Amino acid sequence: MNAPEFPSTNVPAQAMDKQRDISYRLDQLTELSRALGNSRDIPRLLERILLTAKDITRADGGTLYRIDDSDHSLMFYISINDTLRMHQGGTSAEPISIPNIALTLPDGQPNLSAVAAYAANTRKSVNIADVYQATDFNFNGMRLFDEKYGYQSKSFLTVPMQDHEGELVGVLQLVNAIDPVTGEAEPFSETDRHFIEALASQAAIAMANQQLILRLESLFEGLIKLINVGIGEKSPHTGRHCEHVPELAMMIAEAVHDTTEGPLAGFRMTEADRRELWVAGLLHDCGKIGTPTHIVEKATKMETIFDRIHLIDTRFEVIKRDAEIRVLHEKLALGPALTPQHGAELDARLQAELAQLDDERDFLRRSNFGTEGMRAEDQQRVLDIAARHWRGPDGQLRPLLDEEEAGNLRIRAGTLNDAERQIINNHIVVTIKMLESLPWPKQLRNVTEYAGGHHERVDGKGYPRGLTREQMSVPARIMAVADIFEAVTAADRPYKRGNTLNEAIDILSGFKARNHIDPDVFDIFIRNKVYQRYAEQFMHASQIDEVDLSKISGAA
Repeated sequence: MNAPEFPSTNVPAQAMDKQRDISYRLDQLTELSRALGNSRDIPRLLERILLTAKDITRADGGTLYRIDDSDHSLMFYISINDTLRMHQGGTSAEPISIPNIALTLPDGQPNLSAVAAYAANTRKSVNIADVYQATDFNFNGMRLFDEKYGYQSKSFLTVPMQDHEGELVGVLQLVNAIDPVTGEAEPFSETDRHFIEALASQAAIAMANQQLILRLESLFEGLIKLINVGIGEKSPHTGRHCEHVPELAMMIAEAVHDTTEGPLAGFRMTEADRRELWVAGLLHDCGKIGTPTHIVEKATKMETIFDRIHLIDTRFEVIKRDAEIRVLHEKLALGPALTPQHGAELDARLQAELAQLDDERDFLRRSNFGTEGMRAEDQQRVLDIAARHWRGPDGQLRPLLDEEEAGNLRIRAGTLNDAERQIINNHIVVTIKMLESLPWPKQLRNVTEYAGGHHERVDGKGYPRGLTREQMSVPARIMAVADIFEAVTAADRPYKRGNTLNEAIDILSGFKARNHIDPDVFDIFIRNKVYQRYAEQFMHASQIDEVDLSKISGAA
């Protein structure tokens, strides 16, 4: 019985080399696919694409063109040539000075004479064995290049890069496939063309996806800016606050990130973490878009649509007028019995009464402006003045100040009464509602927590949720410090002046002493002189004084 015959395993060496060559190319395409999926650095990706294309075709040189949307042309983006040791564009420091290739002619017809433009316009690959024998295209530029550098161009492979929707992303062009045995230039094979077309298609789709992501991120940031523009149009100082708080928050966060001692020594941020905090800073007051303008911009205690202190001024004028009329009536009633001495006494009494009224009016005018803290005796004086009476247009006597007016003028700090304070505090609730309604991607899932926590206190007495220090993330605690410091140093608020650097640090140290802000974040803020960097960039020169930390409670 004869033994069965099996196919020979003695595969020719040339076939084995070809198998290994295809296997190597597939491996390189796989590696490129991984890189395309993992990296968002488009310039490096484009260079990786060109280098991979050169590698798997053994090309001596290559050029990658991108679309220049400004004039609808092909722009030389990367150019590499091994023989000439040339690397222009891309990640190199050497720029490409070659003019763009027009995709259309002056008459509006597509440019089909330049091989790269032909591939771009027709979406067809072009494989040329010897460019000096080709007659279908204009290679004058290539010939000038060869003369300038003493180079000998021969084979060209030009492949359009288009995504899954047929949109042109760029053009990949390879020159001089090198025979591994002889080292001479040879034509690109059909296998080369198929591999490069597959590579170009894969790369174009990946790039299109990356560009879509970038466009979406750009759109997202544009929408954030749109919200802040709306807030800024409504309240310019709030708009600037929304710009400065993220800047300061990032300064503090970097200082905490860099610290190597203390309770926060283990805090570290990735680039994704930084972006998350930045977005939260931009959006931390977005809820103010729904806060009434007359409250956000309330410059004085008596302001609503207008400053009602002028109504009180009018009442004082009425009281003064009535006092003058009363004295005149007294003089008339005395008739011939009015002696010069008695008349002088009446005039002196009137002048004293008018002076007192002017003093009380001036006091109420001063009280109308918000301060850091109104004294108790001044608050009582407002009540005493409110008890005066004036005669209204209807002839009826009424108190100089009604209950609401007296309450406003006795506001201890700032310009907002309790009801208005509640309305403006509600902006953080609106902020949280707005942010919670958005479908945040994983890398931005903490934006709501960071932005919504800047009015919480480490002792749990903040709002809106009453979170304690342990319930707040470090970025949320950082945001709280940034929000306060920006607010006390801001020189554009209609209801207060901007504090000096020393005053601002003293106020902030008071917040620390009252368990309002995180003491560890405060300590790093002071120790790393973050306040100084912020002041130099955003505060007016007149506010920047020499800081003496030894005189500031809690900052030593």
